[in-house]
Amino acid sequence: MTEVTRSIAFWRSFPIFEGFNKETLADVADIATYRKWNAGTVLFQRGDDGTYLIVVISGRIKISLITPQGKELSLRHLEAGSIFGEMAILDGQPRSADATAAVATEGYVISKRDFLEVLSRNPQSYQAIIHYLCTKLRETTEQLETIALYDLDSRVARFFLAMLRNIHGSELPESANLQLSLSQTEIASIVGASRPKINRSILALEEAGAIRRTDGIIFCHTGRLRAVAEPEDK
Repeated sequence: MTEVTRSIAFWRSFPIFEGFNKETLADVADIATYRKWNAGTVLFQRGDDGTYLIVVISGRIKISLITPQGKELSLRHLEAGSIFGEMAILDGQPRSADATAAVATEGYVISKRDFLEVLSRNPQSYQAIIHYLCTKLRETTEQLETIALYDLDSRVARFFLAMLRNIHGSELPESANLQLSLSQTEIASIVGASRPKINRSILALEEAGAIRRTDGIIFCHTGRLRAVAEPEDK
């Protein structure tokens, strides 16, 4: 595999770029700048101007909000293969949340000016952007539905399934291993619960045979997770 082919495959692995042609992906590679961030580094805050997007190649980024009462609400944790900061670039609005490096993180920064210039030279890429944004909207709708309509065991099961889809795509195998870098406290903030309740839900999933924890690895039985995630009497 040539260096050019490797570069194209790398950039196409990020959802926002997967519909781009080879020429556009080469342009994206040319405008990306490699960066490293120490744990605790604030990459941007809510209300900041959106002048760049970031793709993550290692580590973990926490996307969060601070309530008027000073409580932090964790929205998402993004790991390798994720992209963020793109919304403010595309709609011209300020940042909608805070982004902080939860651990030492590496990634590429792409400036708004350079990215929009690449899109203007490759207008067919806008269709890929629309598809990406529609997928994000569906994911947000599903997340809101999960919090509003499902009990905690179902929400935790759906969380594990979402993590598996990030790795394996929409077609999940019957069983798969998952290695999470998130603590139970961080999972609790994502699904909207307390840490003790999350612990009880994880134990309930183990009793149901949906997951098994061994040396930091979570063995997931996807069929049983789906049964908990989509109870008939929800």
